Amino acid sequence: MAERDGVRAVLLAGGEGRRMGPLGTGRLKPLIPYGGACRLIDFSLANAHTSGLGEVLLLSQFEERQLMDDLHRVWHARPGLRVHFGPYDSAYREAGPGRLPKELPPRTGELERGTADALIRKARYIFTPGSTEQVLVLHADHVYRFDHGPLIAAHRASGASLTIAYQRIERRWVHLFGMVDFDAHGRLTQFVEKPELPTSDLVFAAFCVFDAGVLHRYLELLDGTDWQHDISRDVIPAMLAAGEDIRGYEVRDHWADIGTVERYHRAHLALADAPRDGLPVDRMPWTVRPDVRRAWVADAPGVRTSWVPRDLVNAGHVERSVLFPGVRIGAGARVSRSVVLPGAVVPAGADIDAAVVLEDGTVQHVPQSRTTPALTEGALT
Repeated sequence: MAERDGVRAVLLAGGEGRRMGPLGTGRLKPLIPYGGACRLIDFSLANAHTSGLGEVLLLSQFEERQLMDDLHRVWHARPGLRVHFGPYDSAYREAGPGRLPKELPPRTGELERGTADALIRKARYIFTPGSTEQVLVLHADHVYRFDHGPLIAAHRASGASLTIAYQRIERRWVHLFGMVDFDAHGRLTQFVEKPELPTSDLVFAAFCVFDAGVLHRYLELLDGTDWQHDISRDVIPAMLAAGEDIRGYEVRDHWADIGTVERYHRAHLALADAPRDGLPVDRMPWTVRPDVRRAWVADAPGVRTSWVPRDLVNAGHVERSVLFPGVRIGAGARVSRSVVLPGAVVPAGADIDAAVVLEDGTVQHVPQSRTTPALTEGALT
């Protein structure tokens, strides 16, 4: 599409998942299953695809082969979108669709220490002279569906150096996010990462469009200084302090930052309780067993108010839960307020409440807190 020409989409996917406990053990946070349908990273990739962006550059701080192998298997078999793997891309191209390279070229240079580091270390894959006019920055742990076309068009029409997506939420939750505010002309006046005393009810939705030349200039200015190597803590504040024209673009639909296992769990409870609110399962990208249909069941033998797959084998009772394909519930077992991951087996007689059941059957109980939201409170359907 012509309006997407000149846009380089980059996907920051360096999270290790340590704050997710056992759910994140042995896998990167972007690959954590979500909603009975997909993995966290699939939302940003699906959004890029439906926005007409043919390629997304993966920026993984830890250069995890696990992540690249997975994306090559899942996304390169789908027409219309390709994930570029930077210095390892030629190895995957040579392997071909559905096949993985036997080995990758050795890594060179230091490990990236933050989101901005990931950009500057991969500059040669991002800032292509004569072709890259804007850089669309995406993250791999946000749950939302969004067409980036209008955002890109608004950015271009304004002539701004940067356009950031934002959302309005209840002020009591703003301290968990990057707080922003704008003047009467829509120009950014405040950007404070996780403020102790919020003065605005607007938060950065963590995706944005930069003018490519401006972004490159600020990365080069900051590189080598005493900085935190971060887009939100360094690059955007530096641009704001220098008087750059930074605009906002409001996200009115559902958007959620899945930062902890508590938010992950509460987001799934919201799915089970209000199947058409927020972002229902049937609007998610189906990358986990897309051949198996899912449905929300209000009240049926053995299942109440839950999202369940058609291949569910259930000899117990499931309530207020989200189940992935391949799940088996043993005789007399009870699963309530829980998320059950692909292929998990709940043994006969088990009583599981407020937990995540991992693929190997491990039960991760989730602390119940009233102080941390699963979603941004301003999210709309």
